[in-house]
Amino acid sequence: MSSSEEMKPTDTDRTRPHQCQKCGKSFSRICSLRRHELTHNAEKLYHCEQCGSTFSELNAYNLHLYTHPEETPYCCDQCGRDFSDQSSYRKHLRDHTGPYQCDQCEKSFSYFSIYKIHMRVHTKEKPYCCDQCPKSFSFLSSYKRHLLSHSGEKPYQCDFCGKSFTQSGHFSLHLRNHTGEKPYECDQCEKTFSDLSSYKIHLRVHTGEKPYCCAQCGRSFSQLGNYKSHLRIHTGEKPFRCELCEKSFSISKTYKQHVRTHTGEKPYQCKECGKGFGRLSNYMRHLRIHTGEQPFSCDQCGKCFNSSYSYSRHLRVHTGEKPYWCSQCKRLFTRSQSLKKHRCVEIEEEISTVCIKEEQVSCSSTEATKDNQ
Repeated sequence: MSSSEEMKPTDTDRTRPHQCQKCGKSFSRICSLRRHELTHNAEKLYHCEQCGSTFSELNAYNLHLYTHPEETPYCCDQCGRDFSDQSSYRKHLRDHTGPYQCDQCEKSFSYFSIYKIHMRVHTKEKPYCCDQCPKSFSFLSSYKRHLLSHSGEKPYQCDFCGKSFTQSGHFSLHLRNHTGEKPYECDQCEKTFSDLSSYKIHLRVHTGEKPYCCAQCGRSFSQLGNYKSHLRIHTGEKPFRCELCEKSFSISKTYKQHVRTHTGEKPYQCKECGKGFGRLSNYMRHLRIHTGEQPFSCDQCGKCFNSSYSYSRHLRVHTGEKPYWCSQCKRLFTRSQSLKKHRCVEIEEEISTVCIKEEQVSCSSTEATKDNQ
């Protein structure tokens, strides 16, 4: 046999290019090879070749490997094309540095065909129409994903809980619930998040950005969900109704918290002291008592706080904002507690005034009776 014949790759070599150096076993995916290699050694530091994550425990590492399914999509935001691996995706990005430049956003493309696909972002052209519903799409990949919503097909299934997903991206995010992986870290308070959208929303706590503004009262919100819930205050809509007492609520979260007043359920329990909480926010705030964490820092005076409520209340010292007002005398207050105390004083004064008037009337009638006698 010639040396050229010896070096000729077989079909197995092409489909399983990743070979174990210790036992010769071959694999189609690098992560499968890394998982296999762990059976040969007892290293205490496990490194993911696909994303660079490291783990001190084998079980945690094995769980993490499932977050790299074979069809993990990398979607190009310029043309909508999907890729199964990061290297192909990065190679593709070079196609957007060529001679065809968009005159609306100045992005460049190597091929005219890709340039034409990109232009749909600006023209809003949607050539892919669903024959089962009125929806249409600019990109073929988006259209194919949409078709799964009609077929009911959910090809990505979690091995740990059985939950299924139509998109591999959603599947990968879900797996982080099992692995505990939180790759997005806030550089201001070191809080971590499992998904990019939650991380971006959190940053608004530090920047003060509130992009959702109510047209009726001018109040602004950092989260879309809170904005939509607020709108129900103006419409009077209360879609969440308690079956036990028939009380209605405009916010789902408030409704769930209310139900726990009937059931007595306290799902959030502190591992340090055993105290239970019906609300997640109260539980998280309580944990900071043990950790001493004060993640909310005032940019103007440097004072730190362990809750966003205390932080927001403190900011009024600098801004002079007084959001609470008395409907009787129109006096303004920085804190709701100050308004409540003020109302109590007013009520006491009203009661005292009524008592004095009644006493005066009583005395007058007594004196008049004596005069008549």
